Amino acid sequence: MLKTLIIVAHPNIETSVVNKRWTEELQQYPEKYTVHELYNVYPDGHINVQQEQQLIESHDRLVLQFPFYWFSSPPLLKQWLDEVFTYGWAYGSKGDKLQQRKVALAVSAGIKEADYTDEGYGYTLGQLLSPFETTMRYCDADYRSFFAFYGAEHEPAASELEQSVQGYLNFIENM
Repeated sequence: MLKTLIIVAHPNIETSVVNKRWTEELQQYPEKYTVHELYNVYPDGHINVQQEQQLIESHDRLVLQFPFYWFSSPPLLKQWLDEVFTYGWAYGSKGDKLQQRKVALAVSAGIKEADYTDEGYGYTLGQLLSPFETTMRYCDADYRSFFAFYGAEHEPAASELEQSVQGYLNFIENM
C-alpha cells in the first residue's frame, strides 16, 4: 500500500477552517497518511534536516499542504524546503531521494477562484504556484499538480468544506 506524507504548514492550525478540517480527516487514516505539522513540530523554527529527510524517504508520496497567502507559502514551509531539499540528497549528481517520487500540493486560497484570472489579479493559482512545481521538477520528482480550496477567507459553508474534504482525499488517492 502506498503511504503518503502530508507536510502541513499552517502557522495557526487551531484557528484554521479548511486546513484544520483537511488535517482532521487525514488523521483518521493513519494506515494511509502521515500528517506532519511543521509549526507544531518546529515552533522555534529549528528544523531537524536529517529527521525530515528520513521521514520523506520512508513514504511513497509527498503532499505539501498550506494556506496560500501573500501569494506564497508560510515562511516555515519555505525554510523547510530550503533546508531539507539539499544538494546531494534532493538534487545534484548524487541527489536522488525525490527522483520519481510523486509530489503534490494542497492549497487553501483565501480569495475566490475568479480572482485568479486575467480579469482578477492577472495570474492563475497554477502560475503563482509554479516555483513549487519548478522546484519539484528540478529535483526530478513526479509533480502531480495541486488541489485547491478557493474563498477560504469568506467563511465557507459546511457543505462546501465537506465537499472539499472528499475532493482532497480523491486527489491524493489518484495522484
